[in-house]
Amino acid sequence: MGRLKLQSGIKAIEEEPEDCETPSSNKAALACMINSEIGSVMAVMRRNVRWGGRYMSGDDQLEHSLIQSFKALQKQIFSWQHQWHTIDPAVYLQPFLDVIRSDETGAPITGVALTSVYKILTLDVLDLNTVNVEEAMHLVVDAVTSCRFEVTDTASEEVVLMKVLQVLLACMKSEASVMLNNQHVCTLVNTCSRIVHQAGTKGELLQRIARHTMHELIRCIFSHLLDVDITDRSLVKGGTSVKHEVSGFGNDYSFGVKQLDNRNGSSEFDHQPSSGSLVSSDPSGLVTGVMDGNTIGTGNGKDTTPYDFHLMTEPYGVPCMVEIFHFLCSLLNVVEHMGMDPRSNTIAFDEDVPLFALGLISSAIELGGASICRHPRLLSLVQDELFCRLMHFGLSMSPLILSMSRYGASYQQQEVTMEALVDFCRQKTFMVEMYANLDCDITCSNVFEDLANLLSKSAFPVNCPLSSMHILALDGLFAVIQGMAERIGNGSVSSEPSPVNLEEYTPFWNVKCDDYGDPDHWVSFVRRRKYIKRRLMIGADHFNRDPKKGLEFLQGTHLLPDKLDPQSVACFFRYTAGLDKNLVGDFLGNHDEFCIQVLHEFAGTFDFQDMNLDTAMRLFLETFRLPGESQKIQRVLEAFSERYYEQSPQILANKDAALLLSYSLIMLNTDQHNVQVKKKMTEEDFIRNNRHINGGGDLPREFLSELYHSICKNEIRTTPEQGAGFPEMTPSHWIDLMHKSKRTAPFIVSDSRAYLDHDMFAIMSGPTIAAISVVFDHAEYEDVYQTCINGFLAVAKISACHHLEDVLDDLVVSLCKFTTLLNPSSVEEPVLAFGDDTKARMATITVFTIANRYGDFIRTGWRNILDCILKLHKLGLLPACVASDAADDSELSSDTGHGKPLTNSLSSAHMPSLGTPRRSSGLMGRFSQLLSLDTEEPRSQPTEQQLAAHQRTLQTIQKCHIDSIFTESKFLQADSLLQLAQALIWAAGRPQKGNSSEDEDTAVFCLELLIAITLNNRDRIVLLWQGVYEYISKIVQSTVMPCALVEKAVFGLLRICQRLLPYKENLVDELLRSLQLVLKLDARVFDAYCEQITQEVSHLVKANATHIRSQIGWRTITSLLSNTARQPEASEVGFDALLFIMSDGAHLLLANYDLCVDAARQFAESRVGQADRSVRALDLMAGSVTCLARWAQETKKSLGEVGAVKMYQDIGEMWLRLVQGLRKVCLDQREEVRNHALLSLQMCLTGVDGIHLPHGLWLQCFDLVIFTMLDDLLEIAQGHFQKDYRNMEGTLILALKLLQKVFLQLLRELSQLTTFCKLWLGVLSRMEKYMKVKVRGKRSEKLQELVPDLLKNTLLVMKTRGVLVQRSALGGDSLWELTWLHMNNIAPSLQSEVFPVQDSEQSQLNQGEMGGSLVSNETGSAHNETVTPEAFRTGG
Repeated sequence: MGRLKLQSGIKAIEEEPEDCETPSSNKAALACMINSEIGSVMAVMRRNVRWGGRYMSGDDQLEHSLIQSFKALQKQIFSWQHQWHTIDPAVYLQPFLDVIRSDETGAPITGVALTSVYKILTLDVLDLNTVNVEEAMHLVVDAVTSCRFEVTDTASEEVVLMKVLQVLLACMKSEASVMLNNQHVCTLVNTCSRIVHQAGTKGELLQRIARHTMHELIRCIFSHLLDVDITDRSLVKGGTSVKHEVSGFGNDYSFGVKQLDNRNGSSEFDHQPSSGSLVSSDPSGLVTGVMDGNTIGTGNGKDTTPYDFHLMTEPYGVPCMVEIFHFLCSLLNVVEHMGMDPRSNTIAFDEDVPLFALGLISSAIELGGASICRHPRLLSLVQDELFCRLMHFGLSMSPLILSMSRYGASYQQQEVTMEALVDFCRQKTFMVEMYANLDCDITCSNVFEDLANLLSKSAFPVNCPLSSMHILALDGLFAVIQGMAERIGNGSVSSEPSPVNLEEYTPFWNVKCDDYGDPDHWVSFVRRRKYIKRRLMIGADHFNRDPKKGLEFLQGTHLLPDKLDPQSVACFFRYTAGLDKNLVGDFLGNHDEFCIQVLHEFAGTFDFQDMNLDTAMRLFLETFRLPGESQKIQRVLEAFSERYYEQSPQILANKDAALLLSYSLIMLNTDQHNVQVKKKMTEEDFIRNNRHINGGGDLPREFLSELYHSICKNEIRTTPEQGAGFPEMTPSHWIDLMHKSKRTAPFIVSDSRAYLDHDMFAIMSGPTIAAISVVFDHAEYEDVYQTCINGFLAVAKISACHHLEDVLDDLVVSLCKFTTLLNPSSVEEPVLAFGDDTKARMATITVFTIANRYGDFIRTGWRNILDCILKLHKLGLLPACVASDAADDSELSSDTGHGKPLTNSLSSAHMPSLGTPRRSSGLMGRFSQLLSLDTEEPRSQPTEQQLAAHQRTLQTIQKCHIDSIFTESKFLQADSLLQLAQALIWAAGRPQKGNSSEDEDTAVFCLELLIAITLNNRDRIVLLWQGVYEYISKIVQSTVMPCALVEKAVFGLLRICQRLLPYKENLVDELLRSLQLVLKLDARVFDAYCEQITQEVSHLVKANATHIRSQIGWRTITSLLSNTARQPEASEVGFDALLFIMSDGAHLLLANYDLCVDAARQFAESRVGQADRSVRALDLMAGSVTCLARWAQETKKSLGEVGAVKMYQDIGEMWLRLVQGLRKVCLDQREEVRNHALLSLQMCLTGVDGIHLPHGLWLQCFDLVIFTMLDDLLEIAQGHFQKDYRNMEGTLILALKLLQKVFLQLLRELSQLTTFCKLWLGVLSRMEKYMKVKVRGKRSEKLQELVPDLLKNTLLVMKTRGVLVQRSALGGDSLWELTWLHMNNIAPSLQSEVFPVQDSEQSQLNQGEMGGSLVSNETGSAHNETVTPEAFRTGG
């Protein structure tokens, strides 16, 4: 008749008619089609002699009524003249339906009749315009659901059942299906469910088709929900109450409005021809009696709210959907399936009834969608009954329970559960909402935290290889992490949120949010709640150890008032998880008045509305342990009874009745569930014991009976389990949950912004990093590697974004372990091993990617990163630019002289090695070393695999961009930069004597990096300077022999100063003071690097002289330069730097004058090099006087005479120190230097016109400088060192001339002093000594001639100035007398020459006026000396 066609979508397997193109409007064609179907049925019927004919008396042949009805129809169909839709469909359908109903027909006949009806339905012969179409559809449904036939063999029976399923589905897919009423739709589904039940013992094809048809029916029905109007008439008695829903546990739902008939007592499996119906009574189905006993109808079950009959007869809509959904939920009652009939098909083992029902429910919800929310009854079923069944499911021991917390679940079950959890994790905002609504609610457990821990734990392969379960759990973690990473770019990401502080007491159970829809309000509210929850948990821990201290702790955190009140303590007991229930029970049962008040407040926190007494008692006693003492029990039950009667007074007369009945329930519970009680209380005993307790009357027997059976089946546990866990979803728990759902705050809905990610990530970061690390460690495939790497990067991104530095450090530590760089080298060729290790290379790239991207937030992790860098350095794999800084190479000194060259390990490491390399020679050198054969022993040519491994290693290092960490360190945040510097110092190790070469190389490399980041961060040098200085100081002070480390330290310090002085004026002194470390170098070390040090100091001075302003800075510079004066290699460079400072006073300052003069003196005294340099040093000293004069003039102009006094005093002291320095050089052994020093001293003493020097300073000058110098020279000339001093006679002559010039130049000022006589006598005594001195054993003729001439000239000037005159004839003029007393010892004739007796007083005055022209020319040695002070000022 046609061919089978398997159509896609929701259509069932249909038998496609051959003549499918006949239009329904064509009367002849439809008539032919129906006539053809009549012929088909009759042809099959005639095969059986029963239907061939009947012989009655008179040999009249009479046909069966079924045959007659078909023939009558044949006669009519071609005679109809009206339009086809005006013809009653019952006329041409009835013969086929009679065959379907008949129990005399065999399976083949019934099957053909069903096919005919299927064709009529699918060819749209019936449409909404057809007359009496509603009645026709009813007839079809009634007939098909009452189908009967004789069973001859199993195959034919299955065929008929499949055709029944076809017709049922066609009815629902037909255009006229809208004419079906609620009753018929329920019957359709009920019939299909029975066939599904029967198919459990049939062939696999029938089973699959039956289940498929059931799915399609549900889809067709619930897809109609979108078109159903919201109407109150769909409900008769309102929504389902909590009580009736919960009481449905374990009850059968028998709503059979019209049950399928089964009149035959024999089974289809008797292998005998028998009369059968659609639904067999065979008990060997899928789950015996489950689907057979659960039918759909008008709801005559005690646990449902039934619909009125007239609603069930209306066109189908919400009522039938409610009944069907309720029926599907009832199938979930079967949660324990202990065994299978071995004859059953394998489908029965894999798809049991609850699982099948879950699939149907899913289809219904998928198609109903949001429309379910528009219908309260359907929504109530989903929220209450469905979720109750699912919760019961989830906490049972059924094989369908795939809870990871249960032992014994198969691997496949665990995997399915894990997939479901991962699906939740992939809902990005759901995780945030779960955390906000559950983890931050004090009455809920920490679901998000538990989920994160579960996923992390499940990802750990413990003593087993990595499996798909581990990867699946890891996917869940990644889904949560990736969601956070994606939200980072959506805004609302702040740094670490401000901490929550409760400054005053507020009832924590009443914390509210102003606007649950506004993130500005609910985010802070959620964080506050989480803070409270954590504090409560801590308080619970304290309470469990000591209740008093626990309450005091909560008072200290403002979660309880300073003065405890009963309500706050009661709410603490009620809403805080983890409390010791024994302690709570003892507190509540205490006889203390406060405890009694707390007990009543505690009872007041419960909502017992619409609860049975036993359910309420279960909820109440689950929160604490009922005390054992009778008085405490009484107090507790009194409080409970009072609260229960207050809320549920329907049956009980008063609270005393509630108390008595509560006592009775406790006694019954003990009687029934105590093993020591042998004789158990019967129901009658219980009822009899509770007579006359309800205000003198009796309670309803049914009420007491229900309580009795509830207690017997389910014990009231008076010793609840401690702590959290996964409790069984009992009716009382479900009721409490539904009550809470009605009172709970509005559900917080999050968007795609990162409001709570900081808090969430802080919770899960640790387990997540550990889980990813373990999986990465155990993984063997690159795709798993890459997945883990992506996870690591996401964790790093989130940690950095939310400023979780500790998390990022932990991540870095974990990753560094996988680089293998920190492992002890146990392989001969670690570079090759690294190149062959994909995991290590990926981990290495990831470590440095994180360091470059998120270095701002790395703290202690820098140590691990540096360990990796150091290992790469030892292997010679680092590029040369790693330790480079922003300096131009031209700034560095290239002339290293004859000392040890200034090394750069990074640069030299990359030069081709001429000898055997230390270990490697840089990144390319390491590679070329592999190819070279320059070692002593010939090496085999590297293989292609080795070359490839090397190439991979090089590519890995290049991808790491290690140099960027240091060159870009100027962009690091301050804390991270400081930690990086400290890590470098730590990695270098504490400097110790006798370090091995490898340790020294490491220390040098770390110091290079430290100097590099210091130079790259000159704007933040204050941050780094102290640590860098202290580290270099340790190196300098602990090193006694030249080595690369101290060299790098010293020159690094000099480079830092060179580079930073121009930019950091406020640090100039500190930077220069640090150079004093160079002065602390061991003598051997300093000598080794003296020339290079001097060159660097010279560069520093020449480049930065203008920036050095303080005496502290110049003291360091001049000390360094002074130290070079006696170094043959360095003295010239040092003197050149000093020359730069002092020439023409270019950089001489008040701050550095004394220091530079002293340095110049040391160069003048130094015998290193030629004497010419000493002469130039003396010239620098002498020339510096002009600076003093200039400063004095400038001070006078700017401050005036009065204001400049202090400045004059300072300048005078500097001048005194200058001449004192020159005095020391005047004693030099070298004649040229000594004599030049005398001339320079004379110039400094006489060329001070612009400098205001007080008289007292001159007296000091004579005592400390001139007289001291004369005495020292005299001592040298007469001493044992004459042979070391050549031509001392000339020096003495110059010294005496210096004395005369200075004395005569200052005569006018000195003569006014009271100490002038003493000063003059000092001059005379030294003249006398010099005249009598013996140079090399004999007196000097030149001195004997010079001294009288000098004295004569001096006396004439003194006479002319009126300083030396005879003032009294009585001998009272001491100056006159003392002068001639000394003169008699030197030259007695001078008195008569200077003061002749015949000279009158007037002639003396005239001589005074003409004194300027008196010159003694008696000796050639005094030919250029004048007697006037003016002449002295311009001469010499």
